[in-house]
Amino acid sequence: MDALAALADPTRRELLALLAGGERPAGELAAEFPVSRPAISRHLRVLREAGLVTSRTDGKRRLYALEASPLRELDDWLQPYRRFWAQRLDALDTELARGRRARRTREAP
Repeated sequence: MDALAALADPTRRELLALLAGGERPAGELAAEFPVSRPAISRHLRVLREAGLVTSRTDGKRRLYALEASPLRELDDWLQPYRRFWAQRLDALDTELARGRRARRTREAP
């Protein structure tokens, strides 16, 4: 569950979201945040140690990429708990649909 602990931080979750779009250099990732480059480097190290990202050197740059397998493991672990929120999401969807129908009814001439 190292992945779960690593994902507890919102900055690390945002880093993963950025890397979901493809491999990116560390400097480019750091430029997306209002914190220091060393702070982003520490976040990337935590993600790398948790197996969520990989890194490679390209000349003077360090490139990071998302490693999805720990996320699949986390998804598998969460599977039995989905029933707790699936019903609530279904109920929310129903209420949103009712609201849309009610607005259309009020707007109809």
